[in-house]
This record gives sequence, C-alpha cells and structure tokens, in this order.
Amino acid sequence: MLGELALLIGSERWMHVFLVTGLIAALLAPIVLRRFRSMIIPSEIRITIVLFVFASLFLGEVRDYYERIWWWDLALHGSAGLLLGFLGFLVVYILNEDEKVDLHMRPSFVALFAFMFSVSSGGIWEIFEFAMDQLFGLNMQKPMLGDPSGLTDTMWDLIVNLIGAAIVSLAGWRYMSQEPKGYVDSWARRFIERNPQLFEPNKRRGDD
Repeated sequence: MLGELALLIGSERWMHVFLVTGLIAALLAPIVLRRFRSMIIPSEIRITIVLFVFASLFLGEVRDYYERIWWWDLALHGSAGLLLGFLGFLVVYILNEDEKVDLHMRPSFVALFAFMFSVSSGGIWEIFEFAMDQLFGLNMQKPMLGDPSGLTDTMWDLIVNLIGAAIVSLAGWRYMSQEPKGYVDSWARRFIERNPQLFEPNKRRGDD
C-alpha cells in the first residue's frame, strides 16, 4: 500500500493520493481506537469495514474497477445497503437489549429504523458524490446505460441500496420476533460488556 502511495505521488495523481491516504487511515483507525480504549469494536465489524473501504476506494477508484467492471459500483452500493441496514439494526438492538437503558421498541420499529437509516445514508452519499463532481470536477456519478448525465447511475445506486436495506430489515424483524435469540444477541451483550462506559451514564441518570 505504501509503495502504491509512493508511485501515485511520483506521478502526481493527487486525488488518488488522497484516496489511498484515506484508506491507510481507515486501516489504522481500529488500532488507534483500541489503544485509547474509547470503544472496542468487534473484529467482525472492523474486518467488514476495512474490506468495504478497500474495495470501494482502492480497487474501485485507484485500480479503476468502476470502469473495468460494469457491476462493481452496483455491487458495492448493494453491499452498503446491507451493511448500513445491519449497523442501524445493531445500534437500536443493543440499546433495546441493555437493561441499563430504559428503551424498549417493537421488532417492527427496529426494522423500520434500520431500513430508514440505510436508505438515508445512501441518499446522503449520492449528495456527496454530486457535490464532489460539481465542486472539484470529479466523475463519481458515472455514465451508465447510455446516459452521460450520471442520473441513471445515481438511481440504480439508490435502488440497490434500498434492496439491501429491505433485506436486512426483514431479516432483523424476523430475528427479533423469534425465540430463542442467537448470535446477534450474544454479540450485542459482548459489546455492552466490553464498552460499559457507553452505558454507565444511563444507569446514573436512572438512579437519580
């Protein structure tokens, strides 16, 4: 990765230098967070985030997979819908299952939150792509299916993101509606036990 960064600097491809630098920062972030012990992120989440950032920034932008493989962008946006939906589900699920937090929501609401969280995040990302293209002359919204404006690319990105969000939301709703709970429940409890500082203030407010 450092060798690739040196080559990009030598060829003065500054945007790619920025992307690779961001990727290196993303790779080092879990180590820094663990050292300062502000939050212990489960290894499964760290690996998934690193792989996604690597596929989107390094392979997609630096290695031009977006141009060389027509479905690469759609696959990543579909994966983002799944990941963001899962993240939204976990955030509410952890709070819902923690006895220190006075918050109890029905499975249908948790699923709706996960769906809206993922779809909203996908929409914000498309706004970011549009802003980068307008302000810096980039090509993040790429021509697709004969449409040079990038509108078709944007709409398909939103559609596959929505599909991924719907899949995770339905799966989460079904998971919360059944007994007994499985891996997600045990993972959530491990997260609470490893990060008590995130939940202790709620306990103190309850005591007051």
